[in-house]
Amino acid sequence: MKTHAIGLVLGAEDDWPRAFEALAARLGAFDWRGERHALEVNRVTYEPFDLRYRPGYALVLDRVGWWYLLPREWLKKIALMDDVYLLNNPFTFQSMEKHSAYCAMMRLGLKVPETWLIPHKQPPTNERFPTTAERYNLPFDLAEVGERVGFPVFMKPFDGGQWRGVTRARDAEELRRVYDASGQQLMHIQNAIDGFDVFSRCLSIGAETMVMFFDPERPIHDRYQVRHDFLAEEQGFEVVTISKLVNAFFRWEFNSCESLVRGGDVFPIDYANASPDVALTSLHYYFPWAMSALVRWCAFCVAQGRKMRIDVDTTPWFEIGDRDDLSYEEKLRAYRRLADEHFEAEAYAEFCAGPAAHVDEAAYEWFTSAGFDRVLVETVQTTFPAHEHEHFVAHYRGLLDAWAKA
Repeated sequence: MKTHAIGLVLGAEDDWPRAFEALAARLGAFDWRGERHALEVNRVTYEPFDLRYRPGYALVLDRVGWWYLLPREWLKKIALMDDVYLLNNPFTFQSMEKHSAYCAMMRLGLKVPETWLIPHKQPPTNERFPTTAERYNLPFDLAEVGERVGFPVFMKPFDGGQWRGVTRARDAEELRRVYDASGQQLMHIQNAIDGFDVFSRCLSIGAETMVMFFDPERPIHDRYQVRHDFLAEEQGFEVVTISKLVNAFFRWEFNSCESLVRGGDVFPIDYANASPDVALTSLHYYFPWAMSALVRWCAFCVAQGRKMRIDVDTTPWFEIGDRDDLSYEEKLRAYRRLADEHFEAEAYAEFCAGPAAHVDEAAYEWFTSAGFDRVLVETVQTTFPAHEHEHFVAHYRGLLDAWAKA
């Protein structure tokens, strides 16, 4: 039997790791393609390491590499030297960021809102920058840029990260204020797509994607609304395809994608989230699906022997995107085929129907157990002030009970 070590690279969170560990244990040993497999889950610790040492992990699931250098550089080492499978490519997440993701998806013909990159309001800390700026930085009219983008606009950092620094400007005066407050951050100005009908957020885990109704105006614990059938069939296909396309293009397997739907158009606005939110307090009703999908996909990757690819091959995607003889809908279908090939969608469906078929039953048992209820209570106690504990424990118990009865 092959035992595959799964490493979890974590920060302060403890809710979803405990759920992942519990479901992985309930998956147990399983057979795939004539071999017996088992998972062994460990939490990765951070310490000095010899660049030539050989890690014992077959797959690593990362949650903090975007923010912290030590685990990020460790992830690069084990991908480059040891062929450890990573759900997210640390090279493209560091180098591509949201700016290059916008550029790539624009070339592929997606309906990315009008977006401009503008210089820093305050120069970076570099003694040579003032001389360079004096020679080569041209003056520009911020209000004119705003008019060309189209008010209202959002100003947001080119590299993003948990809604950091995102501000809305209705007119030139507000735009100047938010720009003055942006400091040394390099910013995008993007059309706000006012009057949208639906704000959808897709959480993609490997070959699976969950489309959720998202309300960014609500408190973070209430942004994912439990709603069903809020998109027409063709819009649902488009939203899922965009999410799968982005992930296959950049070789990301644990990512979220935000799209605004207005009329018959889908506008992707944010789709480079290196560490998507999978907290119990955020996902609530959808938390069991996310944990089940993570276990299924990790088990499939190691049993299938998927290989870590740190390079990005843009050619087949741009060959479709650059064609003038294909409609937008035809390009979407072609992108979906490429994405399904990348994620081995047929083999994964067979895996889910076979050795992973009992994961949903195991999830039901765990998420309705006293063990999970302790996780829920402890998570609320470490997330909310004491006077809100009773309210939120009841709130999340109700949502998880609704999931169990669905």
